[in-house]
Amino acid sequence: MRLKKITSLPPLSDRAWLSAPHPTLPLLATCSSNKTVQISSLRTFTPLSTIEGGHKRSIRSVAWKPNTGPQDNPESVLATGSFDATAGIWRRHEGQHEEHIHSHDHDDEYGRYGEEEEEEEEWRFAVVLDGHESEVKSVAWSAGGSFLATCSRDKSVWVWEEMDDDNFETIAVLQEHTQDVKCVKWHPEEELLASSSYDDTIRLYKEDVDDWACCAVLTGHTSTVWDIDFEKPKPSHGSAFSRLVSCSDDLTVRIWTRTSSSDSSSFINKPPSILRTNSIEEQWTETACLPAAHTRTIYSVSWCSSQPGRIVSCGGDGKLAVYEEFEVEAHEHGEKKKEWRIVAEVGGAHGVCEVNNVCWAKRWDKGKRFEGEDLVISTGDDGVVSFWELALE
Repeated sequence: MRLKKITSLPPLSDRAWLSAPHPTLPLLATCSSNKTVQISSLRTFTPLSTIEGGHKRSIRSVAWKPNTGPQDNPESVLATGSFDATAGIWRRHEGQHEEHIHSHDHDDEYGRYGEEEEEEEEWRFAVVLDGHESEVKSVAWSAGGSFLATCSRDKSVWVWEEMDDDNFETIAVLQEHTQDVKCVKWHPEEELLASSSYDDTIRLYKEDVDDWACCAVLTGHTSTVWDIDFEKPKPSHGSAFSRLVSCSDDLTVRIWTRTSSSDSSSFINKPPSILRTNSIEEQWTETACLPAAHTRTIYSVSWCSSQPGRIVSCGGDGKLAVYEEFEVEAHEHGEKKKEWRIVAEVGGAHGVCEVNNVCWAKRWDKGKRFEGEDLVISTGDDGVVSFWELALE
């Protein structure tokens, strides 16, 4: 296989940090050092609108709230995290656009979205979330949309709960890390939160009665852990044996597997890399270190939702790498085992610039080759967002 570039968006005026696909609509949000978020179409690979005016410094992270509202009043909600030490909540009514989501007439969809609704008040800066003492590095919504997590250079992770429209309450300030916190991610099905840090660790948190607390510490990386991502659990085995992927300044991509949790009847003996609490402890074990693909810091990693055994990474070396999990026969007793291999890579994905973020997204454009196809989206220091497909050699 190889990564084949489909197209790129016009470059932004400054460094682009991260791109986030909408969970249900053909929309992409990209945040930038120019203090804006650009909304683009995943059908036409065209910029649609620019969100600005809410932050005073670079917007480092952006996340779409899962669509959990009533279907007769659909609304898109974005959270942003900025170097101005605040997080923002933005709202936009999607009623008219919703009518065209399933339309095969791409031009009609773009025209309706781009012309009739492109007004200055289209996106409303609804809430500013204050509390962090330094740059906000990452924001993430829980699977049900009830909680928002933020993390910062101030070494803390905050959990916010939306009480009602435009009213957010801080329900936890978690200060487990000893250094800058780079990333927060939620489990795709559970209210389980993960964070990664400059202190080389990954920490997991759950609610214990009325308080949030650390339920596991994953150690093994020897330098900053820049990004993490949960695997979407397979229906066949549920989320009991969830996996997490992480990438680091130590040039490794690692897989961690939950071997037991507080709901389990017994614990499996594993190396002592886990910090346990009395009632919510979980046990996670490093189960794989993927083949080396990068020569400089690995900034971002993403687990494909349509193909669970597929991961993409990017880094400061300008490379994109795709890894796939294969089942192979072990020599002893003929037992099956699994191993990860690099199946596609491309260097200089953004010219001489670093690639800051990579993710998978459902493919919506006319070039879609089969149902359920995902594409790779890369975001770089050159301000460019590029789209890639996995093609057979």
